[in-house]
Amino acid sequence: MQASKFAVCAVLILLLACGAHVSESVTCNPTELSPCMSAISSGSPPSPLCCSKIKEQQPCFCQYLKNPNLNKYVNSPNAKKIASTCGVSPPKC
Repeated sequence: MQASKFAVCAVLILLLACGAHVSESVTCNPTELSPCMSAISSGSPPSPLCCSKIKEQQPCFCQYLKNPNLNKYVNSPNAKKIASTCGVSPPKC
């Protein structure tokens, strides 16, 4: 169960990060998206903290999409819905 939550967070990160370049101040860490786990797994609305983390990790999404363990979560319908709700464009890697 914990592995699937981590994967869901990673998917969100991938979706958001693909649209931006990685900046030097961002540390790419899919666990930073843990505040989004419940929204990704249940489809519930994201919390303000979740949106903040998604925006913070957005530069990392392309990196996360390249990871086969994270890709399926980042491309999930719930992850895309959360990104849209948080005002983050889908990644263009």
